[in-house]
Amino acid sequence: MIRDYRDLLIWQGAMKLVKAIYSATATFPAAEIYGLTSQIRRSAVSVPSNIAEGHGRENDGDFRRFLAIARGSLAELQTQLILSGDLGFVDEEAVATLLGNTDELARMIRGMQKSLANK
Repeated sequence: MIRDYRDLLIWQGAMKLVKAIYSATATFPAAEIYGLTSQIRRSAVSVPSNIAEGHGRENDGDFRRFLAIARGSLAELQTQLILSGDLGFVDEEAVATLLGNTDELARMIRGMQKSLANK
């Protein structure tokens, strides 16, 4: 039973992704701390934050809107991950793994959006 946002698999998956992103960006150049490192981390944190906020609104329409924002943040994150790989900040295998995680999370969010729309 879903009692609050912490029970949602999409929120749990998003939190796992944030932790992976923090680990992946820990070795970025110091010069990027206020640049790409910060931007990637903010994009990642935005995903579970929007899921939680949308669920907390207790209105399916609002929840769907916040899920759309979370998907937008995932697209932003994917772009930044690709750039990080291109710049050599993250190895190709790690980028591929993280992009796979973001793709899976996006599918889960789309599923939740469809479920809410069909209520």
